[in-house]
Amino acid sequence: RIDRVLLPADRNIVQLAQATPELTTLVAAVQAAGLAGTLSGTGPFTVFAPTNAAFAKVDKATLDGLLKPEAEEKLAALLTYHVVAGNMKAADVAKLIKDGGGTATIKTVNGGNLKASLDAEKVILTDAKGGKSTITATDIAASNGVVHTIDTVVMP
Repeated sequence: RIDRVLLPADRNIVQLAQATPELTTLVAAVQAAGLAGTLSGTGPFTVFAPTNAAFAKVDKATLDGLLKPEAEEKLAALLTYHVVAGNMKAADVAKLIKDGGGTATIKTVNGGNLKASLDAEKVILTDAKGGKSTITATDIAASNGVVHTIDTVVMP
């Protein structure tokens, strides 16, 4: 049984997100925060990419406020909390959790940490405020890193 076809990674993270219908809010946020150039760079980067459904869980007024030009710095801080330097595949995350005795601390590009743990077969990310997000798809290859989609926006 084939779950998905692995195509050569000919698109960078931003191009991959732009071609993914469930990541349109993330693309808009990355552009509003002025991060498109960075995330199109050489990397490698690991991005825990909130889906449109994840962004829909954020209070509308808060989200609208973050997308305003004057909130660019706050939005960039939020988005870089979803990015890790390096190419961290699902197996790498699982190994970190196993080696950590059930939890792993993952340092993000914005300087904050995410805690990773397992709930049955699913990887759960816990943010600085105690919010939880589940990784819903893993190892989506880009030319400059890897993307994992998540079901909730994590907050620094």
